[in-house]
Parts: sequence; C-alpha cells; structure tokens
Amino acid sequence: MSTSAAKSQMDAVVRPFIVPDRQALAARAPPGFARRLKVIAVLAATDAAAAAVAVLAGSVLTGMDCFGGWDVVAMPVLACVAFAAVGLYDGYGPGPAERLRLRTRCVFALTMGCLVFSAGLGATSASVAGLALTGLLLLVAGFYAEVAARTFLIRRGLWGGRTAILGTDACGVVLADTLLSQPELGLKPIGFVLDASGDPGEAARTRLPILGSIGDATQRDDIEVAVVCSCTELVLNDLAGSGPLPFPRVVVAQQTQDLQSLWIQTRTLGSGLGLELRRDLYRHRNRRIKRIVDLMLAWPALLIAAPVIAAVAVTIRIVDPGPAFFTHQRVGRQGRLIQVLKLRSMYGDAEHRLRDHLAADPEARSEWQRYFKLTRDPRILPGIGHFIRRTSLDELPQLWNVVRGELSLVGPRPFPSYHYEGFDAPFQALRQSVPPGLTGLWQVSSRSNGDLSVQKNQDKFYIHNWSIWLDLYILLETIPAVIGGSGAR
Repeated sequence: MSTSAAKSQMDAVVRPFIVPDRQALAARAPPGFARRLKVIAVLAATDAAAAAVAVLAGSVLTGMDCFGGWDVVAMPVLACVAFAAVGLYDGYGPGPAERLRLRTRCVFALTMGCLVFSAGLGATSASVAGLALTGLLLLVAGFYAEVAARTFLIRRGLWGGRTAILGTDACGVVLADTLLSQPELGLKPIGFVLDASGDPGEAARTRLPILGSIGDATQRDDIEVAVVCSCTELVLNDLAGSGPLPFPRVVVAQQTQDLQSLWIQTRTLGSGLGLELRRDLYRHRNRRIKRIVDLMLAWPALLIAAPVIAAVAVTIRIVDPGPAFFTHQRVGRQGRLIQVLKLRSMYGDAEHRLRDHLAADPEARSEWQRYFKLTRDPRILPGIGHFIRRTSLDELPQLWNVVRGELSLVGPRPFPSYHYEGFDAPFQALRQSVPPGLTGLWQVSSRSNGDLSVQKNQDKFYIHNWSIWLDLYILLETIPAVIGGSGAR
C-alpha cells in the first residue's frame, strides 16, 4: 500500500474522533445554540451552588451526614438533572410561577428519593430531619438563585427565545410592548414579520424593525419563535397557506380580555381544540386549603415578628406621643368591613395635615387622585415613619388579621372605601369574591408606582389565575420587594 493511500485510510479512521474548530461548530450549530449553552451553564451553575449551600446548611443545623459526605456532590448533580428534565434550563417556555411549580415538584421528588435511599442505609431521625430541611432550603435558595440568574441573563440579552411577531396591527404592537416590558416571560421580540396583507400597519410606533414578509423570514436563521396574534391570523397565514409557517415554534396569542392565562390545559375535541380553564379559587375545598396554609405560615411569622413589632411600637411612642397601633377600616370579602391593624407611621392629626396640604398644592392633589399616595406626604412621622413604610414593617401586625381570618397572606390588598370607590362596580364585585391579602401581585411588582388602572389589571390577573403555586410565588417575591423598598411610600 502506498504512503498516500495509507494516509488517506488513516484519515478516514481518525477524522470522526477529531473535534472540529469553533468556527465549524458555530456554522453547524442550530439557531440560538450558543445562547442556549450559556443559559444552561448559568442556570445549572446557580442551581448547583444553591444545592450545595442547602446541603451544607442542613448538615450544620441537624448534624446530618446521610451519604458519607457525598451529599454535597450528589445533591447538586441530581437537582440539575431533574431541573433540566422538566425544561427549566431552556430559557424559554414556562413563566415564573409555572417554573416555581415545576421546581417544587422536582425538589419534592428528589427529597423523597433521598429519604427512601437513606432508609435502606438505616436512616435516623436526624438524617430524616436533615433531608427534609435540605429540601426546603433547596427550594427557597434555588428560587432566589434562579431569580438572580435570570436577571443576569436578561441584562446580557441572553434570556428568552428570539421572537418575531406576525402582523403589524394594533394587537401586534401592544404584544411587542408587553414582551419588551416583561422579559422574564421568555420571549425576546426582535421585529415584525408582515402577514398575508403585507401592510406595515402601526409598527412604526415601536422601536422594533420590520423583518420583511414570511418568505423573507424563511431566509433568516435567528428566529426561534413566531407569535401570531389570534387564531384567525394563524388560519390565514398557516393553515390556509401553501404550508406551515417556517418557524421552529409558533405561539398563538389569543387576545381575550381577562381570560385566564395561567394553568390552562388543551383538550382535543374531535377535530377541534378546547381550552380547559381552572376555577380553583371559587371551590370551597381550595379556599379551605388556602386557609390552612395561611394559619401554618401566619402563626410562626407572628411569633417571630413580635419582638420587632414591640421595638417599633416603643420608637413610635418616643417620636410622637400617642397610641403606637391604630386600626383602619377596609373593605373585605363579600363587601364586609374589616378593621386592619397597623403600626402608626403618621402624626395623630394626619387627616387634618392631608386636607391642608392638598388644598395648598394642586400637583399633590392630582397625585393623590391618581395613586391615593403622595411622594412627599406631610402626615408621615420623621425617621421612623418613612422607615417602617418603606420596609412595610407597619403592616406586620396584620398577621393577626390573617390569624383571625379577616385577611389571607396573599390576595388583593384591602382598600379603604374612598380608594375602593375609584373602581367600577363590576371590578368591585370581582374583588369582593376573594379574600383580601397581606401581600399581593401589585405589592411585588408595581407597589405605589402603579395607578388605579395598573392595580385593577394586576388584581384581575391574580383573581382569574389563582392557585397555591401563584400564592407561593408571590410570597417568595415579597421578601426582596420589601427589602428593596421599590415603589413604597
């Protein structure tokens, strides 16, 4: 055999095992491949770190050593595998509340598996307690680790599938604005694709470019998701066309005002499609579960908060003599009036000070009519008043209202009558159908930065989409919202 022939034969054997250079890999990689690798690396690294911290903390607090020190290695690996299996590392798909549900189920399954395994090794009460505590710490630490990782990825433009919006009408423009303002949803709009009409429409109102027609978009390799604004548009551009839309994934954004959008399941109805909407909040059984969760969390929280409440009460008495606590009448479930307990953050003659201030300052009067809050409120006690309002410490006594059943931990905030009357009658009736809450969706997103329309939209979203998972998500989000003090007045 000649030297050249032998070399060729050797190349044929060796070539499959040679790693191609980076440029060759990039050329053959599917769209978004490099981005997804970075997303996976960041999310897996934060989850592994959170799992390691949970194992170490559980070991220190309970003296657990279930698997001979291998816990700190095995738990992070198993957790990352489980999270990857349910799609938490895609950077696209489930929203934050749904991601929490999937994460909780994975942690529960992982904890139960470890308990079964440790039972075979002769589990002790300490090891069982340690695994249970580790699972709880993994859930909480993993949640906040993911929030931090998602924020990091959003700031670097890596979070969310690159999304084209099909159609440039008013609906498409509104949808683009929504996706741009809420990057955590996992859809990153990059432009508009002209639909069958080919009309540029209202796209000039946004800062997104027009990517051309559907045929032009076919030539691009950077579109991972296409969003169609209605089922009608899907029929016109996909089902009735020459073939399916040339995008890896197509999302139909059916614009139906106030329709439930979380926890919807699809159902095949012969040749048709059905959407199953859950109405859990209105079932007596689920209201009872919500009440049990409230009591399980409110009693320990009240006991832990009692020394803080006492210290703040003493400080208030020093700054401004008078009662440290006061009750404020609010509208509760089914329109019943409830007395909400608060630490006093205002002067004793607060109402008189407010009337004089609004009468003398037109800008303050306009701000009050829009938000029922003031940026510079003359009623607030100096120092301590601003501090407890910014940190929401003034609302800690309302844990007692939760224990009494007048409030839930999570729900639409109970408003005074004057605030309540700023809404229309149908929304007032909707609000009265659910128990008000100590915290809510408005508090963890807009807080005082949201006017009446924002409050209305967020409360309606919560009521229409309620579940225990959404409550758990809001409770976890409340802690950084309170610590950050964003929007508090």
